[in-house]
Formats: sequence, structure tokens, C-alpha cells
Amino acid sequence: MKPTEHAFAQPFIRVELFKVGSTTVTPTTLVIALVIVFSSYLFSRVVRAGMRRFFQRTGLAPSGEAGAAERLVHYGIVFMGILVALRTTGIRLDALFAAGAVFAVGFGFAMQNITQNFVSGVILLFERTIKPGDVIEVGGQIVKVQQMSIRATIVRTLDEEDVIVPNSSLVQSNVKNFTLEDNIYRVRVTVGVSYSSDVPQVKAVLESCARSMDYREKGFEPRVLLLGFGASALEFEASVWMRDPWNHRIAGSKLREAIWLAFKEQQIMIAFPQVDVHFDHPVAESLRLLSARKTTSAA
Repeated sequence: MKPTEHAFAQPFIRVELFKVGSTTVTPTTLVIALVIVFSSYLFSRVVRAGMRRFFQRTGLAPSGEAGAAERLVHYGIVFMGILVALRTTGIRLDALFAAGAVFAVGFGFAMQNITQNFVSGVILLFERTIKPGDVIEVGGQIVKVQQMSIRATIVRTLDEEDVIVPNSSLVQSNVKNFTLEDNIYRVRVTVGVSYSSDVPQVKAVLESCARSMDYREKGFEPRVLLLGFGASALEFEASVWMRDPWNHRIAGSKLREAIWLAFKEQQIMIAFPQVDVHFDHPVAESLRLLSARKTTSAA
């Protein structure tokens, strides 16, 4: 390098770009910080590749939890790299926060939901109360968990629609997990029959229909209950246990079809809304006289 070029380079690498507290940031310190952060990113990729190979050997790769663990490690390594870069360049965190206190407060409010979802994702990762493949009910809707990440969980509805659910919703609200301990599920079908029906006969037919379901879990007996006395019908419930919560609508449809055919064969009438109208005696007498007058006039 020529003396003139060397003399030009020296002031350039020491020029003050900006100050954080009492620390002066120069091109040299800025480059060092960027190199450290980039090195931490590369190191994170190496660690994640090693974790991925380990998960593949142990059979955890398809579960989705492995991916969440990889991302958690990635964020941790990069965050540590940022801290090391700040310490190497002489920037203290308290000075950094003091220099941008107003910005930090605004940024903190903006990041509140993201941080909340991040922490919730870590909780779900370690608790394992919800896992990919689980059938859950959240927000009054039955869905299947497809993929879990640190910020959100992707679920699929019964209409084959993908929904992104923030992790905080899964942690802070009531979630019904149909496959947490086992995948047993109870299919319930209600039906109303006429008050003139033979109750023992109706119960026998419903039990027979429930037992005939090919999806029925043999270790659990079907149950038929008389739920109540409705306005126009005796209300019964037939329930069958199965091991596929995701297809409970198809199972319920099969049971209803079997009940319909069996009732038709046994001449059991499924009730429909009926209204009986009763007239007081004066009204009935007036209608009778009016009808008699019309008949006389017509004659």
C-alpha cells in the first residue's frame, strides 16, 4: 500500500459513525460486530443440522417438535452472538437502553404480543400437552394440529381449511384435546319418537343399531338414554365409542342412517312438531251453529 493510501485508510477506519452512550462506534467496531453476529448465525446452522440428523436417527423428525426445538436453539445462539458482539465493541446494554429509551418503550409495546406467543410456544414445546397430529377443540371448533412453531400453530378444520392460531390462545384459553392420553371418542346421536311408541322396543332398536357399527370400540358398551319428555316427542340418545375423533361426523351419519332404516322396518315413528288446538265450549258451540247455518243455506 502506498503511503498516501495508508494515510487515507487510517482516518477512515477510525472515523466516528455514531455514539451509544460514551462508546464511539467506528467502521472497525461495526465490522467486528457484524462478523460476530454472522458467525453466530453460521454456528447456529451447524448446530441445527446436527440436531436434525440426531432427530432423524431417533425418529422424531416428522413430529414437528424437533423443528420447534431447532428454532429455539437458533434464536438462543443468535441472541448470544448479538450480546457478544455488543460487548466486544464496547457497547454496554444499559447505555444502549438509555440512548433509545423512548424507542425501547414503543418497541416493547409493539413486541408484546410476539413475545407472549413466543413464550407460549416454549411452554407448549416442553409441556407436550398439544402435539402435531392431535385432534383438539379450540374456539368451539374441532381441528387437527398440523404444525407447531415458536410463534403460532397451524391447524386444519373439518372443511380442510388451514388456520393459524397464536400460541398464546392455546395456552391461555380452554382447549379440549381428544387425543391427549388416548384417542377414544364418544359419538352421540339424538332422536325423538312419538309418545305412542313402545319405549322398551325403541331402546332395543337403538342398542342394536349402535352395536352394528363397524367402527365401534368393542371394549366400551353402547349406551341408550331417555333424555327427556319434549313438546312433541320422547327424546332418546344413542352413543357409541370409537377411536377416530377426526371422523366423528361420518360415524354419526352412519349411526343415524342405521336408526332411520331400523325405525322404518319396525314401524317406529320419528316425531315431528305437532300442535293440538282445543276450543272452549262457547266457541265450539258458535262454530257448530255457524256450520249448521251454512249447511242449511246451501240446501
